[in-house]
Amino acid sequence: MSIGDESDPRAYIRLAAELRRDIASGKLQPGKPTPSITTLSQRYGHARQTCAKALRMLVDEGLLIRYPGLGYYVAGAPRPDSPASTPDQPDAP
Repeated sequence: MSIGDESDPRAYIRLAAELRRDIASGKLQPGKPTPSITTLSQRYGHARQTCAKALRMLVDEGLLIRYPGLGYYVAGAPRPDSPASTPDQPDAP
């Protein structure tokens, strides 16, 4: 998914794009919590399930980490030089 998903008709895709943009801009910083599902639901007028789906999508992308009972926290984008962002290299014999 890209930051330009604001035109998608699916509400969870648009919300995920908004949160992704907030992470990219630094408005939501690594290690800090995201707004709760209830807060997102009230702020954007979406169902709780829609907000939860958007957050789960960002967890799947590696941008958020979910801590059951505590909420969702920003994981941050991997740095270009980090091992997680480089393609898998075959092991040397």
